[in-house]
This record gives sequence, C-alpha cells and structure tokens, in this order.
Amino acid sequence: ASFSDAIAALREDHQAVVIAVGTDVLLKIREGKLAVGRLVYIHDLSELKGISLNAAGDVEIGPLSTFRDVTYSDVIRQSVPVLGEAADTAGGPQLRAAGTIGGNVCNGITSADTASTLVALGAILRVRGSEGEREIPISEWYKGVGKVALEHDELLVKIVIPRANWAGWTGHYIKYAQRNAMDIATLGVSCLVKLSSDKKTVEDVRLAFGVAGPVPMRAMSAEAAVRGLSVGEAAEKIGAAALSDVNPRTSWRASREYRIQLIEELSGRAFLEAAGKGGAAL
Repeated sequence: ASFSDAIAALREDHQAVVIAVGTDVLLKIREGKLAVGRLVYIHDLSELKGISLNAAGDVEIGPLSTFRDVTYSDVIRQSVPVLGEAADTAGGPQLRAAGTIGGNVCNGITSADTASTLVALGAILRVRGSEGEREIPISEWYKGVGKVALEHDELLVKIVIPRANWAGWTGHYIKYAQRNAMDIATLGVSCLVKLSSDKKTVEDVRLAFGVAGPVPMRAMSAEAAVRGLSVGEAAEKIGAAALSDVNPRTSWRASREYRIQLIEELSGRAFLEAAGKGGAAL
C-alpha cells in the first residue's frame, strides 16, 4: 500500500521477493528457479514512477517506468535518446508496455537491454530501505550473475543520469541477436561520443557491453586508446582495443570466439553511428 509497507514486508520475510509486473520473477517461479515466501507487489507505488529533469539538469527515472515510458518520454528524447533506443529493443510490444526499467536493472542480468547504456552513461542508483537512503554508482551495482548491490530490505527508488554524463554527448546502441524481435541479446554494445568543436576529433568516448562478461561493463582501455584521435582513426582502432577489456564466454547462443568477433566489429559500428549523430562527417 505504501513504500514503508513494502519495506516492512521485506524485513519480515527474508524469502520475500519484490514484484512489479513479473516479466522476470513469474518466469523464474514457474521454472522452479526461485523459491519465494511472499511476493511484495509494488506496481501501484506512484512515487516510484515518472521521468523528469531536476533543477541541476540530471535525468531522474522512476524504476516503475516501463520500457515504453522510457522510449517515448520527451525528457529521454531530448537528453539521452540512446537510452530510449535501447529500451525499445527489449522483447516485444507487450513486454515493453509492461516491463519496467527498474526490473531490468535489478535482475542483474548482463543481457538486460538497458544495462550497457546505463553503464556507459554512468548512472547512479538511488536506493532506500529501513536504514535510510544511499546512492550507488552503476560501476559498483553489479556484483555477479544475477546479483546487485541491493540489500534485501531496500528498494530502488530512482535511476539518476547526471547532466555532465549526457550533455554534449551522442550515443548509439546495437543489440545483436539471432532474430530481430523478442530475443535475448547475444551481445549488446553502447557507445557514447563527445566530439571537438570542429566535429573531427574524439574529445571523449564511453564504450560499454552486455554479454561480454558476467556483468555489464565499460571498456576503459578502448576508451583511453581513442581519446584525442580523429573520428576515422578511432573507428578503426576502438574494436580491437576493446578486446583487452572483455571476457565473453561460450553459451548455447554463441561461442566465445564469435562474441569476440562481434565485439570488434560492432564497437566500430556503434562508435561511427554515435559520432554521426554528433555531427561528424562520415
């Protein structure tokens, strides 16, 4: 019935599981992968919804905002359109109308379609529980496969993208999957670029991946390797440079070797698309 009610329910039952819509949770229960006590239903908590800009120009996203809310938000379109583009690749229309960005972040899955873009954007996760409120940089959020830095009696209350992390940047997200719709990513690549005033040089870049390791990750070596280069030089080098940052595995969707090939190729493509959106002559 309220935020405090949800926290109390979680504190009382250490097997309780938070559920908003259940696009992940219910599947896990049906497959026998999740033993639960109670389901703590938070879908109707209005304070966890909405997308806005605060006075400092930071983007603030309520975790109960659906993928469709994110994609069609005027705030997102005017500040971080790449996040809306990433959200629009999740599942099919029905899932995007119901599934939430908070669930996508809290499930801790490396293939989550918004995760790599939020990592590239340096998002801050604001959580609140019985011990009060704290902010966790997304670089410290993912702790392993399906594990995040959220205590049992805490809820994610806001996803914050600082203005400095989006103003002056343009980005592009590529989801590579076996089919074009309703599939889990074989690899996700999100690239943000800040160009020099003449649009010819890479002033700064951020490159992040999903399914290139156990958690969504930044490619710091690749970023350092192309800062200060011309757009053309950076496009040629960024993919190979990213290989020292990643550690993909073989799964039934793709071999490690194939994912390495995708990382090298798609990094350059995402970079060029992001640079083009920023005004670079390609």
